[in-house]
Amino acid sequence: MRKSSEAAQPQDHVIDFGAYLRVIKQKKWSIFGFALIVTIAVSMLAMTLTPKYVATATLLIESSQTKAIGIEEVYGLDSSRKEYYLTQFEVLKSNSIAREVIEKLNLAEHPDFNSKPSLTAEFKTYLKQLLPFLPQKEPEQSDIDAQQQKKMLGLVAAFQSRLTINPIRKTQLVHISFESSDPELAALVANTVGEVYIDSNMRAKMGITKKASDWLNVRLSELRIQLDDSEARLQEYRESQELIDIEGVSGLINQELEQTSQQLVVARNEKNNLNSINRVIAEYGKENIERLGSMPEITSHRVIQDVKREMVLAQRKVSELGEVYGPKHPKIISAKAELATVTKNLHEQIMGLVAGIEKELNRSIRTVQALEQDVADVRARYQDISRKETDYNQLKREVDTNRTIFNSFLSRSKETEVTSDFSSAAARFTDLAFAPLNPSKPNKKVIVLLTFIASLGFAMVMALIFDSLNDTIKSKADIENRLMHRMLGLLPLVRLPKKANLPIHAYLQDGYKNFAEAVRTFRTGLILTQMERNHHVIAVTSTVPGEGKTTTSANLAMSLGQLGKVLLIDADLRKPSICRRFDIPAYHPGLSNLIIGTEKLDECIFTDKTANFMIMPSGPVPSNPLELLASERFTKLINSLKSQFDYIVIDTPPTQAVSDPLVIAQLADAVVYVVKSDTTRIKAIKGGLDRLFEVKANIAGVVLNQVDVTKDHDGSYQGYYDYYDYGHNTVSDPKKVA
Repeated sequence: MRKSSEAAQPQDHVIDFGAYLRVIKQKKWSIFGFALIVTIAVSMLAMTLTPKYVATATLLIESSQTKAIGIEEVYGLDSSRKEYYLTQFEVLKSNSIAREVIEKLNLAEHPDFNSKPSLTAEFKTYLKQLLPFLPQKEPEQSDIDAQQQKKMLGLVAAFQSRLTINPIRKTQLVHISFESSDPELAALVANTVGEVYIDSNMRAKMGITKKASDWLNVRLSELRIQLDDSEARLQEYRESQELIDIEGVSGLINQELEQTSQQLVVARNEKNNLNSINRVIAEYGKENIERLGSMPEITSHRVIQDVKREMVLAQRKVSELGEVYGPKHPKIISAKAELATVTKNLHEQIMGLVAGIEKELNRSIRTVQALEQDVADVRARYQDISRKETDYNQLKREVDTNRTIFNSFLSRSKETEVTSDFSSAAARFTDLAFAPLNPSKPNKKVIVLLTFIASLGFAMVMALIFDSLNDTIKSKADIENRLMHRMLGLLPLVRLPKKANLPIHAYLQDGYKNFAEAVRTFRTGLILTQMERNHHVIAVTSTVPGEGKTTTSANLAMSLGQLGKVLLIDADLRKPSICRRFDIPAYHPGLSNLIIGTEKLDECIFTDKTANFMIMPSGPVPSNPLELLASERFTKLINSLKSQFDYIVIDTPPTQAVSDPLVIAQLADAVVYVVKSDTTRIKAIKGGLDRLFEVKANIAGVVLNQVDVTKDHDGSYQGYYDYYDYGHNTVSDPKKVA
């Protein structure tokens, strides 16, 4: 009974590395042979390779370069920045350096760069020599230039592909390496690249200096004219305005204005004071001597104080004499007259002071007016001088600015002229390149080793790929997991001489003990799987011809013959082979005769005395084998034979070839399906099994035939020989019997 696919439990996919190792082990000689052949071929090719030599020069790029005079601004390079070194590294790899080295060393004529002409060019040259009478077109100059330019570009590209600029990290050093088949040339080019770089750098700096000097001279002439013009305008203005010392004149006028202003302030203060006194006098009245005499401005006057002092003395004298003398005493009269005279003098002095204050006020007013006019005049003069000074300073500033610029350019021009023929090197060699003694490549040993490893790995991968693409049955696991059927047994591959067949009685011969033991194991597996069923009739079939079903049927019959009475029927009525294998005459009657009824059972049976079982050949090949096998008489024949024999083994045609095995399978108690190991594709096998399943045949299991147990696809054959040879005196050679 076929196992139902629904009953199969899903299993997690696990990578079986052991299976990969077994495949590699199985194909080890093919893998090793492929790797060996490829390695030998690559070794022979490596022997023909031209050795390449690499020479390296070490260059130190200066961070600070010696200058005769500091004019670094002219060059526009800041060597303290990281970009400076990166720029120099790119300059070393530039096309201009490459071109100069190529031209200097004439590398276009060197074999390393002088490539062979193409086949087309050689053919054209040969054709011109062969047919000189053909018109020859003279190449134009533009075409020649284009070809030369193209050739130079090719040379530059080839040169740069061999040149390596490798800066040493965190240093100012850089390695210049060149690869060539000529060690002398490799060293020469590496050194020349450094020399050309140094020379080109110096030429570039000197060129920049010269350009700067030329430009400075032109600009200096322009600035000289501009300075002369500004000086001329300044002098003209000084003469037109009659200016000798503008700063001195301005200072004097400023001082005069300051002094006059101060005098005006004093005069105004005096005027204001006098004006105040005059208003008080007007308020008191000019005739009121007593009140006028009490004014602080009058009483504070020295003359008034002196007169008042005399008046006090006179009054004291009158008072003193009045105490002594009478009013008419001459002394009293004289003292009183003196007092009157002093009093009159006081009045006169007060009136004189009042009149003097009025005069002083008038004078002060005139003084203030005069000073105000003077201040206005001085201020006007000061404004005029200020305007002239402003114009003068503007012209002077222009002259000073032009002179400063001119002096700066003159100084830079002199510096540039001095340094025009001097420039220190931007770099220097720390180590010159020398011709290497040993080639850097090809490293033939490494190439051969890597080739062997790579080819070995490639062969392993291809072996695994081919094995994964091999859609055949090779092991018990394939039968159970991919066909979903049990495995009844396996019959090992018996290695025989070319064009030799396995003896039909190999099961009974001592030289094939392993094969015989495999047949017995198969027989035991079949009996054990059919213990609960009546398994008298056993049909043996396969997918396609050549899978060994006839050999399997015959050996199964021989092994069952040791357990009971057995009949082997050749039911392949299209291409029978039992007669040929057992040396039965072709005219011997058989199954077709019995079905038709032309012969009796005893006449159609052949007894194999060697194996002690009976054989029913196919008989004459009929024209309608399927009709005979599907007839009622064939069914009755099988049923009648069941009572006469313990086991009936029927050899049937392949399932994919004809429908005969499907008819026979319906009458059989068990169907044994034979699969040739590592040959028949799984899709075809499943097709044959499905056809049997559709007619409800009892498929007992699958027999894996012609198994090369030395390959041991899944490890299930390990110990196969040791087990089957256990107890035997002689051990079969596993290389001959598998």
